Amino acid sequence: MELKEIQELIKFVAKAGVSEVELESKGFKIVIKTQNKAPENTVTYVQAAVPQAAPTPAAPAVLPQAAPAVPTEDLSKYITVKAPMVGTFYRRPSPDKPLFANVGDELKVGSVLCIIEAMKLFNEIESEVSGRVVKILVDDASPVEYDQPLFLIDPS
Repeated sequence: MELKEIQELIKFVAKAGVSEVELESKGFKIVIKTQNKAPENTVTYVQAAVPQAAPTPAAPAVLPQAAPAVPTEDLSKYITVKAPMVGTFYRRPSPDKPLFANVGDELKVGSVLCIIEAMKLFNEIESEVSGRVVKILVDDASPVEYDQPLFLIDPS
C-alpha cells in the first residue's frame, strides 16, 4: 500500500465518522482511530506485520492507592507575610549567626523575620503584626518572587 493510498484512507475514515478501522494485508497492518469530534483529531498507527506468538497473560495493573484524606488546617486565621520584592530569601544575617525567626517564636511589630537579597542589597523584612510564627513557607537561600508567601503568623 502506498503512502497516498494510506492518506486517502485516513481522510475517508475521518469523513465517514467511524471511530476505528483496522486493515491487515500481506506484510503490514494499519489501525486508524479517530475521535468523532473533528477530523483533525485523526490518529494513525502503521505497523509492520510480525508473526504472533501465543498471547501471554497480562500482568494485573497496579493502581496507586489514594492517600487517606488528611484534614486540612484552616489557614484563614493566620496572617501571611509575603515577599515585597524579587530576590533571594535568607533566614539568618550570615551563616554563623542564629536564625531570625523559628516556628513557635513570638514576634512583636518590627521584629526581623528574614532578609531578601536583591541586586546585592540585603533588605530586612520586618513583621507588621505581633504574634507567633506558625509556618515558614520558603527554604533558606531560595529565590522568591514578588508577593510570594513567606511566613504564616498567628496573631492571637
